[in-house]
Amino acid sequence: MTDLIIIGAGPGGYETAIEAAKRGMSVTLINDGPLGGVCLNEGCIPTKTFCHYAGKEDFATVAERKEAVVSQLRKGVAYLLKNPNITIVEGKARFKNAQTVVVNGAEYVAKDIIIATGSKPAMLPISGADSEIVFTSTDVLNLKELPESIFVIGGGVIGLEMASYLHRFGVEVTVLEYAPQLLPNFDAEISKRLKMLLTKQGIRIETDAQVTAIDDEGFVTYQKKGQEYNVECDKVLMAVGRTPNTETLNLEAAGVTYNRKGIEVDDNMQTSIPHIFAIGDVNGKMMLAHVATFQGYRALNSIQGKTDKIKFNMVPAAVFTIPEVASVGLTEALCDDEELDYKVVKVPFGTVGKAIAMGEPDGFCKLIIDKETRIILGCHIMGVHASDLVQEVVTMMNIGVTIDDAKDIIHAHPTLNEIIQIAIHQAE
Repeated sequence: MTDLIIIGAGPGGYETAIEAAKRGMSVTLINDGPLGGVCLNEGCIPTKTFCHYAGKEDFATVAERKEAVVSQLRKGVAYLLKNPNITIVEGKARFKNAQTVVVNGAEYVAKDIIIATGSKPAMLPISGADSEIVFTSTDVLNLKELPESIFVIGGGVIGLEMASYLHRFGVEVTVLEYAPQLLPNFDAEISKRLKMLLTKQGIRIETDAQVTAIDDEGFVTYQKKGQEYNVECDKVLMAVGRTPNTETLNLEAAGVTYNRKGIEVDDNMQTSIPHIFAIGDVNGKMMLAHVATFQGYRALNSIQGKTDKIKFNMVPAAVFTIPEVASVGLTEALCDDEELDYKVVKVPFGTVGKAIAMGEPDGFCKLIIDKETRIILGCHIMGVHASDLVQEVVTMMNIGVTIDDAKDIIHAHPTLNEIIQIAIHQAE
């Protein structure tokens, strides 16, 4: 018997295995597929490689670079897992009972089990969804040649990132989003401004619309405001979210409760069976790689009877469009829903010296501040390096820094981070 079985070696699985081994636990890490999971092999890392180099180098060169980056990082994960406390088992895991997992006919037993099997692209139940011209995000990342045109179904993070870089490679792109705004869970003002900028770049965008059919000849039919439209394209990207990987686990044998959104867990990532935990995409809470890692730490702490100060209500999110978008905390809409007394400060990148020097004046930083406590409730940024800039505010929010404290923090000049400094000083 081992101390801990972890099923899945994506960011949540392998990071948790490393941390558990560091704490002296014996770990059996069961993995079906390349180390690093979707994020490293079919998601975050390859996508960001394309996002960074699109428009700077030709597609074939960037595609080769992407493979090299993924290979290098995969080797890095393998090196980190070389620990005497970690045993890696290759194969698909299936529960025999609540204590036993079967892989390739062999049985493995542990005191505690963490499920970290991730997710796969979701598909809409519409006519033509199984057509040969319909791609998932995984398919697009593995393209050897680019289509002349692509119709992207879904204006969320995955759809917009791919639309943005494909357009920079010269592909004619149309994006359709069912919700009234792009990035439905993000700040409404940022979504509106991003739509304007992407449209200006040449990406066609339709919101508040619904795809009804796809045919093999390359026509996508959609409805908007009671009217039906047809758009011709070479390929279709289905980017409508992701579905937890639960179907092959035989969760019923373990007594683990789940639904179509994922495995049901409490705040400690504990399932309906006390010694079985589920982290990352498979629990459907927040499908972000960095969240999976910290959910793993939370599960480990629960197993060992420890507490932590991880704040899952202060998780940063980033979208690597051009320009980037980043967000943490509450939006104005959520503040209104909670009837909070708040103030908003907004600073354009056009007031920041380095942004002007870089030729990147588009976008703004918005801070939402509690009028009474003076703490930051939310930060929403659209602009150059937004994904990096937001982390400063994440740190402030996590330790409860007020704007009165933050105004005394000196920022180097000229830096993009000065946009945070300007916003804080304007908030006084």
